[in-house]
Amino acid sequence: MTAFVFIGALLGSIAIGLPIAYALLLTGVALMLHIGFFDAQIVAQNLMNGADSFPLMAIPFFMLTGAVMNRGGLSRRIVELALAGLGHVRGGLGYVTILAGLVMAAFSGSAAADAAALATILIPMMLAAGHDPRSSTGLVASTAIIALVIPPSIGFIIIGVVGNISITRLFLAGIVPGIMMALALTATWYYLNRGNLQLKVREKAGPGEVRRRFLESFWALMLPIIIVVGLRFGVFTPTEAGVVASVYAMFIAMFVYRELDFAALRLCLVEAGKLTATVMFLVAAASVSGWMVTVAGLQAQIGGLVAPLAADPRLFMLVVVLLVMIIGMAMDMVPIVLIMVPVLLPVAVGAGIDPVYFGVIFLIACSIGLITPPVGTVLNVVSGVSRIPFVQVVMGVWPYLVTLLLTLGLMIVFPQIVIAPARFLAG
Repeated sequence: MTAFVFIGALLGSIAIGLPIAYALLLTGVALMLHIGFFDAQIVAQNLMNGADSFPLMAIPFFMLTGAVMNRGGLSRRIVELALAGLGHVRGGLGYVTILAGLVMAAFSGSAAADAAALATILIPMMLAAGHDPRSSTGLVASTAIIALVIPPSIGFIIIGVVGNISITRLFLAGIVPGIMMALALTATWYYLNRGNLQLKVREKAGPGEVRRRFLESFWALMLPIIIVVGLRFGVFTPTEAGVVASVYAMFIAMFVYRELDFAALRLCLVEAGKLTATVMFLVAAASVSGWMVTVAGLQAQIGGLVAPLAADPRLFMLVVVLLVMIIGMAMDMVPIVLIMVPVLLPVAVGAGIDPVYFGVIFLIACSIGLITPPVGTVLNVVSGVSRIPFVQVVMGVWPYLVTLLLTLGLMIVFPQIVIAPARFLAG
């Protein structure tokens, strides 16, 4: 009965149009009333405790890094370097999109931010070169979600806090799966454009121009290297990595590239502050319902329901992915993590599944949910920026969506694809 109260209150609140954060709060209150008590002090205390977390301090800094990256010229220089190296290849703008998206993912940790940056710079170029608008927007949207898997990932920070998993290990474990996703998209783009002889190509850049573009983007390319090396060798924690990344990005944008003045920096701070407030309120609200889920014994009930699946870890992970994908069609990544991880992670650990592996697979499923209709947050961003109808973006994303699902399925069937590199990188 408790499970029905939880699901009914949550879905009912969302159905009447309440924001997710308020729906989570109302769900917590509904569970209180179901048990037979109500204490406003408990609600307030859990709200405070949910946001009072040192690792969560990394979120505003990585948000700021992404904003500075887009406004300070770092993103543009990375795209220009990729264009110099691959722009002359037939269909090269697609490869430029994937390569630039992979590098930019190591800056922001936000799929929406990367989608906006890539769509603004590259979609007009792709359309001018004769690429199909649907396939172009689909590729940009699919590439942008890699930002949730490549470190630093805001999703991994939240999973680490909610599931009490090492955020550093999650960051390092996301590197190989993120690269696999990029390679899968590359193969799909090649297959879709292999016979298109009508595409325009850029003139091949000479060695001098390639060298010049590399030197211009060198300081931007150093940022992901600094983060990964610093985390791998314990120079700083993930939270401190956020501080290092934001300060480094601001210094490069303001004093090396000189494209970020104090007025633009103020806009970056406001943008990062608004996004952080949204995420933190969601986390705080989820802590209320999460506390009540524990008190009401809902985790044990759900654990009993899925216990038969725990005998086969691969089957269990497949069911988890399907469940996340279905929910992801109507809900964003953050609330899915906040609602599902506390319930499913204990069952996964009981089944002998590595919690870091669980976190990686769970987040990849969440990221794919961002490009599935009818909600598709990243699809909406790409559609809005490119001014291409949402329906066409949805039609264009399907080939890449299938490829990403097959890649995720490969990681489920062969868990060592994720686990072995993660343990090697973590030392």
